[in-house]
Amino acid sequence: MENRSAVRRVALGTVLIGVAAFVLIATTQVPWHPVPGGTPDPVAASSVFSRAEIDRAENFALWGRAWSWSALAVSLAVACWLGFGRTGRALVARLRGWWWVRVLVVVTVLTLVGELVTLPFGIALRRLRLDEGLAAGSWGAWALDVVKGDLVAIVTTALAVIALVACIRRLPRLWPAVAGLAAAGLVVLGSFVYPVVVEPVFNHFTPLPDGPLRTQILDLAQTEDVKVDDVLVADASRRTTTLNAYVSGFGQTRRVVLYDTLVDSSPTDETLSVVAHELAHAKYDDVMTGTALGAAGALLGVGLLGLLLPVPRRPRAGDTADEEGNEAGETGAGGDASYLGGVGVVPRVLALVAIGTLLAAPVQNGISRQLETRADQTALEVTKAPQAFVDLQRRLALRSHADPTPPEWSQWWFGSHPTVLQRIGLANQFEAER
Repeated sequence: MENRSAVRRVALGTVLIGVAAFVLIATTQVPWHPVPGGTPDPVAASSVFSRAEIDRAENFALWGRAWSWSALAVSLAVACWLGFGRTGRALVARLRGWWWVRVLVVVTVLTLVGELVTLPFGIALRRLRLDEGLAAGSWGAWALDVVKGDLVAIVTTALAVIALVACIRRLPRLWPAVAGLAAAGLVVLGSFVYPVVVEPVFNHFTPLPDGPLRTQILDLAQTEDVKVDDVLVADASRRTTTLNAYVSGFGQTRRVVLYDTLVDSSPTDETLSVVAHELAHAKYDDVMTGTALGAAGALLGVGLLGLLLPVPRRPRAGDTADEEGNEAGETGAGGDASYLGGVGVVPRVLALVAIGTLLAAPVQNGISRQLETRADQTALEVTKAPQAFVDLQRRLALRSHADPTPPEWSQWWFGSHPTVLQRIGLANQFEAER
């Protein structure tokens, strides 16, 4: 009972610190009023798109949501079945060997199970994108990307869970605080490592050749007071026909990345509008803001795990550990697989993380929309080309078959960017004020 109370107190303190840090960062760093004079109303869809274009986008969005949401529902159901039922505990009970190896095995098996049960929906979604001309490349290349994504997920998840279980084993009373700080540190580390290590796994990057476009991009960066190490082109056309650009990295590793689809098919003024938007994220350190919020969220999340997971019992007389690291009472068929010093906790942790990620989506995406709106406003102010901005948004929407009027609850929960009609309304307001 004393141990239970101690863990609960530490977990509650970790939650409160995580909440306080998140609120402080969100209050001071997120632009809650990103547009001078207020964000305008969206324009009418009929003023931007034809009826045929609207119908096509809505039909694509209908089926896209059907496959995506079905995959989400099935993956959550399977995660909860394995995390809260007997099947996950039975899987752990069969494993032998060092505890960290068993954690790796459990994470790998559960990740692959999740991939297999959602694979039919992924295939259906890709088939839909192929039919609409939004995807490119062979099925073999797509499958290779899926495998790469699973490997990245397994490695990153396994490292995080191994660190969590290590804290639980070594610090049975203080683990929520220690593991929470470790999780926050991993989020920060991941932000620095991802552009250098993970991005090259999925794309090949080449420098944008010297010429007018490169010069204008570097001039934009200077105007926005953003130091850029290089301007790169990603070979995105081998998997998609959509247009995009982004700024990645920090300090000396910061670079502007353009999709080759954008370079090859867009007018220069539209390309510069995209780049100005992305440079605005770097100007205001939006990646650092997102990283800081993610770190605070990780601290909060681990604290919640401390409140929701079973509290480890003290070892009882007669409990021993064999030379492979198996602990008595945790690996046998009748053992206590929920004992937090063992691997039995892993399926439940993954299930709780999946649920928490879904529940946190409205907060995360709501903040993202504010950052995106500020970047749009900044791009308009820097380029002073609202018509190019409008033409770009229309082109992006048509290329991706973006639904101009998504359901309000769907946009609130899953929308990371303002809708195309909201963004065009912003450009029209900027033009009117000029």
